[in-house]
Amino acid sequence: MIETLLEPLPLFFVLGLLAGFLKSDLRLPEAIYDILSTYLLLSIGLKGGTQLAKIGIGGIIFPILGTLAIGITTPLIAFVIIRGIGKLGRPDAAALAAHYGSVSAVTFAVIQSYLDARGISYEGYMAVLLMLLEIPAIIIAIVLARTGKSETSEKKPLFSAEMLHEVFLNRGVYLLVGGLIVGTVAGKQISILQPVFKDAFPGLLAFFLLEMGIVASRRLSEFRSAGKFLVIFALIMPLISGAVGALFGTLSGLSVGGTAVLTTMAASASYIAATAAMRIAIPEANPTYYVTTALGITFPFNIAIGLALYVQMAEIAHQILR
Repeated sequence: MIETLLEPLPLFFVLGLLAGFLKSDLRLPEAIYDILSTYLLLSIGLKGGTQLAKIGIGGIIFPILGTLAIGITTPLIAFVIIRGIGKLGRPDAAALAAHYGSVSAVTFAVIQSYLDARGISYEGYMAVLLMLLEIPAIIIAIVLARTGKSETSEKKPLFSAEMLHEVFLNRGVYLLVGGLIVGTVAGKQISILQPVFKDAFPGLLAFFLLEMGIVASRRLSEFRSAGKFLVIFALIMPLISGAVGALFGTLSGLSVGGTAVLTTMAASASYIAATAAMRIAIPEANPTYYVTTALGITFPFNIAIGLALYVQMAEIAHQILR
C-alpha cells in the first residue's frame, strides 16, 4: 500500500497537500480548475458512451441492478451509523448519508489510472455505473431528512423544482450524461478525439489532483469542528461501503477489475454533486460536517491507502463468491 503513494498521481496529490500545510501561495487559477473538472467529467462520460455503443444497454442489466443496490444500501447504512452511534441530528445525518452513498468522479478516474498502470482490465462501461450511483443516495437522503419530524415541524415538500433541477441538471451530472450520449451516438467516430480525451487524460488528472491536495489540506484543518466521531466515521465508512460494492460487483458478474472500480466508487464520497444538492434540499445541515469528512478525510484516505485495499477486496470477493 505504501508504494501507491510513490506513484505519479498520488504524489501530485501529496504535493498539493504539502503546499497547503506549508502555506505556499501555490493555487491553480479558478478558470483552470473549472476547465480541468469539465474535461475530466466529459472524458469519463465519453469513455462510457463508446463502450455502451458496442454492447448496448441490455448487456449490462445485472451491473446496473447491482449499482442501484449499492446506491440504496450504503446511504441507509451511513444514516443508521450516524444517528445511532454518532447521535447527530436527522438533517446532518441525512446530508452525510447522501455524500457517502454518492460517488466521487475524481476517485473514479484515479482508480482507472491505477488499474491501467498495473495492466488490470475492467469493463469499459463503468462510467454508466458512475452516473447511476450519483443520484439514488441524494434522493434517499432528502426523504430521510424530511420524514420522522414532529407535527410542529415546518412542513416542506419532499422535492422542490429547484432541488430536482440541481440533482439532475447540476454541472457534474450534465457533463457525465452529455459525454455518455455523445460517446454512444458517435461510437467509433469518437476516435478522432483520442489524443485529447484519452492520451492526455493522465497528465490533466495530475494537475487536478494537485489542486485537490491544496483544497483538502484546508479541510483537514477543520478536524476539531468535525469531531472525533466524524473523523472515525470518515475512515471506517469507506471500508463498509467498499465491502458492499465488492459484494454486489461480484454478484452482478463484473470482472475482478470491474469489481475493483465499483468497490472504489462505492467507497468514495461525493463532494461536488451531493454538496450542491444538500445545500438546496437540506439547508439546515452543517456543511462543515459533510464537506470536511468527504473531502478532507475520506478523499485523501482513498487516494493514499484505499485504492490497494479495494482491489484486494474485489479479489477476495471473487475468490469467495465465484
